[in-house]
Amino acid sequence: MLDYIWLDDKSPILSQLPNNFKSAAILLHPFVQMPLGWRQNKQIHQEEDDYPTEEEILKQGSPVLWKTVMKESGLKSFEELEIALLTSIYALKKKFARSDLAVKLNLNLNKDRYYPTEDKTSVFLINGLLKVLSSKGADKIYFSEPIFDNSGILKIKHVSSIDISGLSPVELIITDENMDYAFMSVYDSFNTLFLSKGEDVKEVVQKMNWEAIVCDDNTFINWYLRSKDEIEQGTL
Repeated sequence: MLDYIWLDDKSPILSQLPNNFKSAAILLHPFVQMPLGWRQNKQIHQEEDDYPTEEEILKQGSPVLWKTVMKESGLKSFEELEIALLTSIYALKKKFARSDLAVKLNLNLNKDRYYPTEDKTSVFLINGLLKVLSSKGADKIYFSEPIFDNSGILKIKHVSSIDISGLSPVELIITDENMDYAFMSVYDSFNTLFLSKGEDVKEVVQKMNWEAIVCDDNTFINWYLRSKDEIEQGTL
């Protein structure tokens, strides 16, 4: 069993991994594109929260790449886009917030396009995660979530994206029975951390067509901050 891993922002990600994991990547959650007029229809029906449910996202939505949003908004990097998102949800200290980037993002966001899933893994990614977890013959997954101190075992072939997403309101780690791979959601972010006990993270990311940042020895959990001083001071 693998418990949820609490990563600090004072040392690189790779140096904090359990001994059986050797490589990692930060998966970027896709933006959510709903059908034309979807938001307006929600508002007409006086929905308090017009963000689509996970069921609605899977049934009617489509994923939008960060690179597409960058091109449309004029943001220059994954780092700028992450900072724009975090600024918009007030997840950064004032000295790190970039209202100019947030304005760029929001002015150019399609009316029926929504931010990526925050805090928990995007349902757009979960089917792919399950494929990776079973790719070396595993038929069970272990999960651990720290909010309600809940953990357990599930049969891969018996679970859906909605089932996995419903295991925790925020933080969650899942791994296959052999702990070849693991995936961990990260609070106050739009990312999921992908771990491998081998050195094949980049290969898997490319095969699955995920947008991701492959971690090296200098990649921190707050990867979007550029300077050493910013990394050392933290963001929360």
